[in-house]
Amino acid sequence: MIKFGTSGWRGLIARDFTFDNVRLATQAIADYLSTLSEPKSRTVIMGYDTRFLGREFSLAAAEVLERNGFTPLLCDRDTPTPVIAHTIRVRKAIGGINMTASHNPAEYQGLKFSTSNGAPAHPEVTRQIEANAARRLAENWSFDAAVVGTFSCKTINPQPAYFKQLRKLVDFDVIRKARLKVAVELMYGTGHGYLDRLLTEAGAKVTVFHNELNPLFGGHHPEPNAEGMAEASRFVRSGKAQLGLGLDGDADRFGIVDKDGTWLTPNQVLALALYHLRKNRKWTGAVVRTVPTSHQVDAVAELLGVKVHETPVGFKYIGALMESEPIIVGGEESGGLSVKGHVPEKDGILACLLMAELVAAEGKSLGRILKDLEKQIGEFHTERINLRIQPDTKEALLAKLGSGLASIGSFKVEKFITTDGYKYLLPNREWVAFRASGTEPLIRCYIEARSETNLRKLRSACRALLS
Repeated sequence: MIKFGTSGWRGLIARDFTFDNVRLATQAIADYLSTLSEPKSRTVIMGYDTRFLGREFSLAAAEVLERNGFTPLLCDRDTPTPVIAHTIRVRKAIGGINMTASHNPAEYQGLKFSTSNGAPAHPEVTRQIEANAARRLAENWSFDAAVVGTFSCKTINPQPAYFKQLRKLVDFDVIRKARLKVAVELMYGTGHGYLDRLLTEAGAKVTVFHNELNPLFGGHHPEPNAEGMAEASRFVRSGKAQLGLGLDGDADRFGIVDKDGTWLTPNQVLALALYHLRKNRKWTGAVVRTVPTSHQVDAVAELLGVKVHETPVGFKYIGALMESEPIIVGGEESGGLSVKGHVPEKDGILACLLMAELVAAEGKSLGRILKDLEKQIGEFHTERINLRIQPDTKEALLAKLGSGLASIGSFKVEKFITTDGYKYLLPNREWVAFRASGTEPLIRCYIEARSETNLRKLRSACRALLS
């Protein structure tokens, strides 16, 4: 069955993610698009990342779309997700289909559908697509396809228009004056020729890691977390660069390494982006974050007189709010960020450039800027732990967590929030949240404390609660 998660449908190549299933999913999308009243366009932007058979899967989907009366436009090379989102808007397309499994291991491939505003499709849309696929499957739908890889359609180069957009959002003159030395970790992904090229054109001395094509991603997950950014971190720590910037496989998530080699959490980067855009760029509006994202963002917002919005997990919810009202920046703890005037989709390239701009503008390391902020708002310590549970105890455990606990260990609960999962607000802006994985026997536990001591106490209390 075709099932969409928080960011598209993903599956193991050759087991779940097959050409037949891709064609079925695309037919279901075509069925959905055909129900839209008086669509202004029949164009669909097609893209793919650096995984196995990405272009071939994209061509298979394009063939189905063309047979249904749509006009597929295929990006001329592996393309970052935010670039595809921007191209949908620039070309006034009816939507876009991107073959990507983002930061998943190499054996996975995925299909992501975006609507006409470039945003990830909302659950009500993906539910219709899932239902269409199930109906077609029940009808024994089949497709008389060309030999894999032989279908052709018009190709486009989306890079120039995207570069023009980023030059409106990023102050490259500030970066140019600073003559930064930057380590760029591309993780064998789609960011090559984007982040490294923009920084080089801005006068930075760029050292690039893993910019060659390797569908196995060097045997690692293409995720710019602390582990994924380790090589860039060592390079920065050696004094050969002032900053490390990284992207995941489809360049929608970011990884930031400070001058001393410390990997900064996406929570910290979101807080820094808000600080920079409000204080240095004088942008106005609100900030939006997801339920498990740090309240450090709230503290910076309060300091700068900015309103905070909280949404469920998934950038589609952040993007929807960014489309409806002025939002300076929106982001989530898993490494997604976008800003006012840009696409309602995660953009790791933009996030990296904004951190380079902040370092250049203030002439300080990101860690130093954070320390200066902490003098005004205090410290925030965050952690996410994934705890494996027995499938037969999952429902009972969720019922317990959802009952509204009076305390977490020795910490009194002040407020219980059920926007997404179960979030317990504790005194002094400390909190814990629990979310069940939809695909694995896991409970994800998010913890935020104002000291290392309280972080340890809350970690122990949460583990005891979930045991």
